[in-house]
Amino acid sequence: MIFNAIVWDVDPVLVPFGDGGIRWYGLLWAIGLYVCWKINEWMYKRENCPAEWPDQLFFWMAAGVIIGARLGHCWFYEWHQYGEPWHLFGWEFTYRNPYIEHPLKLLYIWEGGLSSHGGAIGLITAAVLLNKYKFSRYPQFATSWIWILDRLCVGVCITGALIRLGNLFNSEIYGGPTDLPWGFVFVRDGQTVPCHPTQIYEMLYCLVAFAVTCPMYRYTSARRREGLLLGVFLEIVFFTRFCLEFIKNDQEAFEANHLLNMGQWLSIPFILLGLFLIIRAYMRPLSPVVEKQPVSLDPKYRQNEKKKK
Repeated sequence: MIFNAIVWDVDPVLVPFGDGGIRWYGLLWAIGLYVCWKINEWMYKRENCPAEWPDQLFFWMAAGVIIGARLGHCWFYEWHQYGEPWHLFGWEFTYRNPYIEHPLKLLYIWEGGLSSHGGAIGLITAAVLLNKYKFSRYPQFATSWIWILDRLCVGVCITGALIRLGNLFNSEIYGGPTDLPWGFVFVRDGQTVPCHPTQIYEMLYCLVAFAVTCPMYRYTSARRREGLLLGVFLEIVFFTRFCLEFIKNDQEAFEANHLLNMGQWLSIPFILLGLFLIIRAYMRPLSPVVEKQPVSLDPKYRQNEKKKK
């Protein structure tokens, strides 16, 4: 019997059927995306943005984060050592990535493998494209990809917290052994000693990020300082992530004996970007406030407005 620890033996499948079923992880991902969308819908209405923007945001951001998270995992973490080194253009390589040899396996998302850093890159890419091809059609709004992410990051805090809760249900991405009373014994992953539940730690710092950025947006002029909300979000999330990686188990064997693991190396650029955005936000004047309700350019929304009248 294990004392002063939590024995975690929760089934990751919520509704089993066939060889699989609905997993807690997938459900929490879906809830997280929905909550993020509703938060941004509230923000856009508050700022008198065009009626179609929330739906456009949801499509682009959902695609960006899922594709980015998948590609990020497959590229950053799926390097494995095979028997004999292989050679390419005279260079010798010890590790090989199976997704380079079998790119169609990138679509096998049911096998698992999503990276938060890849998701962040995907969100940035989607924000750049969304602003260029959709939001820039409204010249009265001084939007940019940073403007979009300033608002998006508030909802992403909740999404991130729910995803980490999903990791807990999967008994994955936890830390090393601990004698603290809140240590978890992840029975389904073959553990017999209490370990740091770093999924909960990461869930908590996501909630802290929300508790900081949401009031900043609602009660201060932060939303008019381009990059400030995003910068604060990046500092809280990725600096804390960098520190927590010291007590987390390595996700892949190639990270062993390295000064920093992959998660820490990938966090450094986001920490630097966050610091740059905060400094930049206070060096630039406040952005103007758009008070007039814009006319929608989307025929579907124009028709809906006519029906209301």
